[in-house]
Amino acid sequence: MLIAQAPSLAMWNQGSKARAWERLLSCEARGPLAALSRLGLWLASGLYWLGWRLRELFRKQPIKLSRPVISVGNLTVGGTGKTPAVAWIARWLRDRDIQVTLLSRGYGADDNRQNDEALLLEELLPDVPHLQGPNRAEIGKTAIDELESQLLLLDDGFQHRGLARDLDLVLVDATCPWGYGHLLPRGLLREPVSSLNRAHAVLLTRCDQTDASKLVELRGWLARRFPKLPIILTRHSAVGLTCEGQEELLPIALIQGKQVAAFSGIGRPEAFRKTLEQMGARVIDQRVFPDHFAYDRDSVRELRHWASSLPEGTLMACTRKDLVKLGLTDLGGRPLYAPHVELEILEGLETLEGLLEKQAVNALEAERIDNDSVIHLRALDEPQGYAGPFIEEQT
Repeated sequence: MLIAQAPSLAMWNQGSKARAWERLLSCEARGPLAALSRLGLWLASGLYWLGWRLRELFRKQPIKLSRPVISVGNLTVGGTGKTPAVAWIARWLRDRDIQVTLLSRGYGADDNRQNDEALLLEELLPDVPHLQGPNRAEIGKTAIDELESQLLLLDDGFQHRGLARDLDLVLVDATCPWGYGHLLPRGLLREPVSSLNRAHAVLLTRCDQTDASKLVELRGWLARRFPKLPIILTRHSAVGLTCEGQEELLPIALIQGKQVAAFSGIGRPEAFRKTLEQMGARVIDQRVFPDHFAYDRDSVRELRHWASSLPEGTLMACTRKDLVKLGLTDLGGRPLYAPHVELEILEGLETLEGLLEKQAVNALEAERIDNDSVIHLRALDEPQGYAGPFIEEQT
C-alpha cells in the first residue's frame, strides 16, 4: 500500500508547497519558525523594492508604435483572471471590425510548444493573431507591418515598460487585492500599489467571491487613494462546460448536484473550486499543481490512478487552461470537463466601452494617416509633370 501511494505523494508535492507558501504569507501559519521566516522574507522585500526603484530611475524611454496599444495587466503574481478579460476586450474590438493582435511574453513556452495561455486564447479567439516574444515592441512592429494590425492588445503588460501604451487596464482580484500587503517575496506584489497612478482604469475581478462588506471597503479605499481612477466591477461567469473534441458548449446541468473531483495548475486554485461550487457541483476532492504546470506522462498516469480510485459516479473537472494542455476526454474512465468562463461586467460597462471606443477611433485615424502618407510619398516619386498614362485622343 505504501509503495502504491508513493507516486501520488510525490505528484502533489509541488502543489502542497505552494499552499504552504500562501499560508506563510497570509499569516495563517503560526509559531516562531513561521514568524522568523516572514521576517527574513520582509527583509528580502526591501532588497526587491530597491531593485525596483533603481529600475524605475534608470528606465529608458518606451518605444511608441504607430498604432494604439492597450495593456491588460495586474499588480500581483498569480491569477487575477486576465485571460477572460483579454478575450472580452479582443471580441469587443473585433465586433467593431478592428484588426487586433495579441502580444505577450510567452511565459512557460518553449521551442516545441506554446504556453497554456496561447493555446487557450487560440481556441477562444481564432480570428485574432497572437504573437509571443520578450521584445514586445519588436513583435508589435511585426504585427503592424506584416499583419496590418490596427490595434495591439498587450497581455500581462503593466510591468512591461519598454513599449508605450495608450490605455492601461489593471486587474485587481477582489478576493486578495494586494497580495498580502507586501512586495515579493514577503507578499505577492510585483510593484507598489502606488503604481496604480499610471493606470487608466481598474477592473475588480471575482467580485462575487468576496464578502459584500469587503468589496465596499476595497472600493472606498481605491476611491480615496486614487480619486480619478475609474473602478469597474466584474466577475467570471461560467456559461457552460467544455470537453476535448466538443465544439459546442455543454449545459452546466451536467455537473449540478454531482460529485466532482477537481485539479488545476493556476495561480488561484481556490477561485476555481468556488466557480465549480457556484455551478452546483459537489467538490469531494481537489488536487493543486503549481501555476503553469506542464503535464507529462507520469503526471497524467497519476491523475488516471487518482480518478479510478474515486467513488462511482464522480466526474473530473479542470480549468480550460489545463484542458488544452492535456487534450483528454476522460481520466480513469470518468468524463473530464472544464467550465467555460467569461468576463461579466457588473458595474462600469459604459466607462469601459468609452475607453475602448476612444482607442478604436484612434486606431482608424492612425491607419488613415499612414495611408495618406503612402499616397503622398508615391506622388512625390512620380516624374515632374507626369499626368498619368497617355491616352490617344479619339477623333
